[in-house]
Amino acid sequence: MLLWVILLVLAPVSGQFARTHKSIIFLQPPWTTVFQGERVNLICKGFRFYSTQKTKWYYRYRGKEISRETQKNTLEVQESGEYRCQAQDSPLSSPVYLDFSSASLILQAPLSVFEGDSVVLRCRAKAKVTLNTTIYKNDNVLAFLNRRTDFHIPHASLKDNGAYRCTGYKETCCPVSSNTVKIQVQESFTRPVLRVSSFQPISGSPVTLTCETWLSLERSDVPLQFCFFRNDQMLGSGWSLSPKFQITATWSKDSGSYWCKAATMDYSITSNSLRSWIQVQIPASHPVLTLSPEKALNFEGTKVTLHCETQEDSLRTLYRFYHDGVPLRHKSVRCEKGASISFSLTTEHSGNYYCTADNGHGAKPSEAVSLSVTVPVSHPVLTLSSAEDLISEGAKVTLHCEAQRGSLPIVYQFHHEDAALGNRSAHSARGVSISFSLTAEHSGNYYCTANNGFGPQRSEALSLSVTVPVSRPALTLSSAEALTFEGATVTLYCEVQRGSPRILYQFYHEDVPLGSNSTPSVGKVSFSFSLTAGHSGNYYCTADNGFGPQRSEAVSLFVTVPVSRPILTLRVPRAQAVVGDLLELCCEALRGSPPIMYWFYHEDVTLGSSSVPSGGEASFNLSLTAEHSGNYSCEANNGLVAQHSDTISLSVIEHSGIYSCEADNGLEAQRSEMVTLKVAVPVSRPVLTLRAPRAQVAVGDLLELHCEALRGSPLILYRFYHEDVTLGNSSALSGGAFFNLSLTAEHSGNYCCEADNGLGAQRSETVTLYITGLTANRSGPVATGVTGGLLSLAGLATGALLLYCWLSRKAGREPASDLCRSPSDSDSQEPTYHNVPAWEELQPVYSNVNPRGENVVYSEVRIIREKKKHAVASDPRHLRNKVSPIIYSEVKVASTPASRSLFLASSAPHR
Repeated sequence: MLLWVILLVLAPVSGQFARTHKSIIFLQPPWTTVFQGERVNLICKGFRFYSTQKTKWYYRYRGKEISRETQKNTLEVQESGEYRCQAQDSPLSSPVYLDFSSASLILQAPLSVFEGDSVVLRCRAKAKVTLNTTIYKNDNVLAFLNRRTDFHIPHASLKDNGAYRCTGYKETCCPVSSNTVKIQVQESFTRPVLRVSSFQPISGSPVTLTCETWLSLERSDVPLQFCFFRNDQMLGSGWSLSPKFQITATWSKDSGSYWCKAATMDYSITSNSLRSWIQVQIPASHPVLTLSPEKALNFEGTKVTLHCETQEDSLRTLYRFYHDGVPLRHKSVRCEKGASISFSLTTEHSGNYYCTADNGHGAKPSEAVSLSVTVPVSHPVLTLSSAEDLISEGAKVTLHCEAQRGSLPIVYQFHHEDAALGNRSAHSARGVSISFSLTAEHSGNYYCTANNGFGPQRSEALSLSVTVPVSRPALTLSSAEALTFEGATVTLYCEVQRGSPRILYQFYHEDVPLGSNSTPSVGKVSFSFSLTAGHSGNYYCTADNGFGPQRSEAVSLFVTVPVSRPILTLRVPRAQAVVGDLLELCCEALRGSPPIMYWFYHEDVTLGSSSVPSGGEASFNLSLTAEHSGNYSCEANNGLVAQHSDTISLSVIEHSGIYSCEADNGLEAQRSEMVTLKVAVPVSRPVLTLRAPRAQVAVGDLLELHCEALRGSPLILYRFYHEDVTLGNSSALSGGAFFNLSLTAEHSGNYCCEADNGLGAQRSETVTLYITGLTANRSGPVATGVTGGLLSLAGLATGALLLYCWLSRKAGREPASDLCRSPSDSDSQEPTYHNVPAWEELQPVYSNVNPRGENVVYSEVRIIREKKKHAVASDPRHLRNKVSPIIYSEVKVASTPASRSLFLASSAPHR
């Protein structure tokens, strides 16, 4: 809605613009005063004059306001008061006051009067009033109507403004005056205004003229026409319905006074705008700059005049003078005279000069004029600048040389310690510069010279000290000893090849600072320390002289730690080592650099060796036999000091020795402590021996039963049996056990014994004892002869057997069935080496031997000595053939159990 309202305000209507956009009330009949009882139709016209949409009405009378809405834009009323309306899409209208009068004489006039309107004023009277009417304007008689009711104003104008009334006479008495009506003649359109696109157009540019006026909304349908004038001369073809006129190109002759005229189509109403001056502007031409005197000497102090002038005519022109683009001063003078400036030459006046002329349409420059003032150069000034905070190697440095006075061009020369670096020619007073990246060689004194043909001038010297960052240091290692072993003194050297002092060195071990040192010059510093095992690893050093530390390559150091004394550990599958068990010897040095070589020893006899490349323990496995009892040790060596373990003793019946281990890696070894191992040997089958004071036992004799297991670890428990009835028991560390029995008649029979050391009991062969005197004496010549014959045969068999055993041993082998061994040795799985005791006291011994359960039984009589304690370290091989001497034997075939009985010989035993 707002958009349509704006368009209504701005849009031209027949070449003019609408003045208002409010709703308007029209009256029908057109009078604002009527008699009571009459009716007036109100017509509301809005943005759309002929809209039939809903309309709101407002009625106010004596302070009260009533509103209503109609479906159309008309409302019939018959009450006095103030009325307003609002058509849809339009603002509220101006108020209209209606008077429904009860007077006898009224003067009726239209609501609005515009210039040129034909206006009717009607004087109406009721029946009792005689219409001998007189019209008054501003209380002056305007006209006598007599009996006419209407007064006509044929062409309303502003002179018709005023207060009107009429008078008449009542039939019976006196004159009567009507109400007063004020007539205000309104303009149909406003006085036009001339709008110009540019009041100072540039020569040759177009100009648009617009004659702008506003129509009253009540007369918006009145067409207008327009005409434009310059200096009272009509432009173009004259009158036109268009409010615009365009001049396509303006020239100097087009300057003048412009105005426009608006009129109705019948020219009944015309209106002129005010006059406006348009001045066509002529741009200034390029000025010309002249120098006087033309041939002035270019020395300081000479007076020079610059004159700037344009060739075109213009009102006023602004002149400016420039020296190398910098404005000097300006003047605003008439163009025919131009403008001039004068000054005395100095060195600063050298350069290019030009001027500009501007008459308001843009400045136009002149051609440049060059002026050179010859001035000898002054002493130049050398300055140094760097983008870096420190004048360090690699930084970019700029040397700038500038002479404050001197005619151009000037040749500048740069020097370093009297060595020329280069020269530059300058064509401005700003001097010249050279830049370069610093190296260590750039330290020293610098100066520059300037020359413009009157001899060189030298600057003050400038000293430059270049700080060189340290180069990457090198770390070297030296040792006072050939090997870097624990306890040796090692020295670390850190050195840089380049760098400005003072240099701070820092030594590191695995990123842990060890110490620092500084030196006032390039060189090396050292750091010494005694090696420990913890000093193995990577070492590096850093060097810093203020530009950040530089780090060396890492150097690896391996500290060789001598082996400690190894520890020997024996591992067996149970608490007590037994023959046949697997023995694991473990040797370990808790300290020492790998690789470590280990040796294992048993009684100083090397068992074997093992190498451990990465440290730790080494082991050696051994399947135990009786000979493995004794002392063990080990030895460790890693190239520095070898360590021996303690000796471990291993005790095995008949085979004792010292065992140890050793670890070695090429130099002195370390020996462990000795560790003693005792190997438990299960008992062998014991041998039961019956001893009597004489060859033929009788009742009352003291019988000694001796039971002995030739192999077996002590302590051994012996039990004695007679016909499987326990007689008693006894324990012995060695040499067997004895049991004494005073013989009675009931003691004849079978005897046996049993040996047990906790690893399994073994029972002996049965020995049968016959006691004489129990039956008739069967001894006689025949018996004696038979016995003698048997003994003779037994002696021959025994001799042959002994000869066979001796020949077999001499040949270096054992017989298939070693009958030379103790007859009680029946276990072929027992260890080969064992101790055989010697006997001190010689006495006859009677025993039956049934080797290996065969059907051969032989009888033997041996001379037995008491056992002597033997050294543990004796070699079992020296004892193999040391058996008790047999003085009697008898061999017979066992056919029945009774045939195994032992017959005691009647002859005395040999001593």
